[in-house]
Amino acid sequence: MLALAVLAGGVVATRMVDASAPAPVLKPAAAAVATVAGMPPVVDPGNVYSEIGPTHLSAAVKGDLERVYVPNLRSNDVSVIDPATMKVVDTFKVGRSPQHVIPSWDLRTLWVANNAERHGDGSLTPIDPRTGKPGANVVVDDPYNMYFTPDGKSAIVVAEARHRLDFRDPHTMAMQYAIEVPQCGGINHAEFSMDGRYALFTCEFDGSLAKIDLVNRKVLGYLKLSMPSTRFREGVDPTAPGASEICTAKKGMPQDVRISPDGKRYYIADMDADGVHVVDGDNLKEIGFVPVGIGTHGLYPSRDGKYLYIASRGTHRIHGKRKGPGSVAVLDFATGKIVANWPVPGGGSPDMGNVSADGKWLWLSGRYDDVVYAFDTTTGAVRTIKVGMEPHGLAVWPLPGRYSLGHTGNMR
Repeated sequence: MLALAVLAGGVVATRMVDASAPAPVLKPAAAAVATVAGMPPVVDPGNVYSEIGPTHLSAAVKGDLERVYVPNLRSNDVSVIDPATMKVVDTFKVGRSPQHVIPSWDLRTLWVANNAERHGDGSLTPIDPRTGKPGANVVVDDPYNMYFTPDGKSAIVVAEARHRLDFRDPHTMAMQYAIEVPQCGGINHAEFSMDGRYALFTCEFDGSLAKIDLVNRKVLGYLKLSMPSTRFREGVDPTAPGASEICTAKKGMPQDVRISPDGKRYYIADMDADGVHVVDGDNLKEIGFVPVGIGTHGLYPSRDGKYLYIASRGTHRIHGKRKGPGSVAVLDFATGKIVANWPVPGGGSPDMGNVSADGKWLWLSGRYDDVVYAFDTTTGAVRTIKVGMEPHGLAVWPLPGRYSLGHTGNMR
């Protein structure tokens, strides 16, 4: 059979088509997602990460400095790295016990969450991303971490010690309302459903998740996470014989949580289980577990939404030793399998961070080694930069995306 096609300039081209060949099977388009009011629309229902690719930098971040902001928990300051030179170019003091650097929903402010561990002087320090300089601290009770509602109307201050989520004005931080989460000890990290109707928060000290209804402002339920039969042995090279042990821990220590591209699964990093739990968020049910590395902690999607970078601290302890068997694993979202593993040469403690705007570098704090790591996402090679004391949730800026849901740059 002869087919005709009109090309540019009116030129007609011909090609032979086999009429007996079966018609190609077209994959049906995913149904449009009905989101909460005020939330930007979901562009690709099959990939929630479709808008965080390298070409999707918002006009709002034009002119912002390319920097990596590193909160140093024990020295109460922020180290500022120029990624072009891989060197610290500034250091400034903030409040007590800075935990995370958090991009605002509108991408115009980077907030340093100073939760003042076991003290009463918690605060948020604003950073102007155009100058890289801090402003005056804003007094806020116990801001361990911070997120933003998908409609941008509220900042969610995660008051970990209070078992509470404080919803505040995203600009002034004036209190709006609070949701008590009494059965969520160590509430800290979160991820939001594709439609923006609920969020899952991890409960670090209860080994569970809390599901929060963001529309009706209430707790929908809790899920106790299952522990695996074995895990990695503390202080032993994970690749050596006898590296595993029977897991006797009765509950896990869940940390970061991220959604799958299609929105159907949530991956929850667990420091005590040494892997990621896989959870059906709509039904609040655990459906799988993937072993990763000792002290599994931080989760970051690649810029194309195909992979999940998983940081493991190298220890089950909250306060670990230097030069532990820390590593980064790469999970293929499509298969749910680990496809690469990048150990830190000589040992280390990869923690929290993000992927560079171009997707070429994974930046992570070295929690127990007072350094920052830059992993080459093609080869897994690592570069190390000295920073302050006990770096934690660093932010890479600017990042692609239309808006930020908080943490160290959960962009959509």
